[in-house]
Amino acid sequence: MPTPRKRTSKTTAKRGAAASQPSAALYHYRARVTAVHDGDTCTVDIDLGLTMWKHGEVVRLARIDAPELRGRSARAGARSRDHLKALIEGKEIVLATIKDKREKYGRYLGELWVAVEGSLVNVNDAMVTAGHAAYRRY
Repeated sequence: MPTPRKRTSKTTAKRGAAASQPSAALYHYRARVTAVHDGDTCTVDIDLGLTMWKHGEVVRLARIDAPELRGRSARAGARSRDHLKALIEGKEIVLATIKDKREKYGRYLGELWVAVEGSLVNVNDAMVTAGHAAYRRY
């Protein structure tokens, strides 16, 4: 997996725009997914470099919204969660946080990329493409 580097830029991804490659507008880290909570939230251990790690950080996938695990959407929510688990749980990923800021529930907003057959695939976009999430601006 390529070694990501921390980058800064004022460019931001537009709503619904595919993010096929890590954007220069984000901060990039190598991370390992330790848990998937639902179709748009996971827990990761983040490699900060120089042998320093941040463990147990909760990340909300940016730009997308997946069905909830409760209520009318419970079945769709479970399918969404299971799909995300199959994509990333236990795997090394590239995590791109948006200006290292947290959203209203204290989670980092992030774009995730995972290696699939030698290429980096944007997990956020893959969830929408598979029909397990929808693009959302928040």
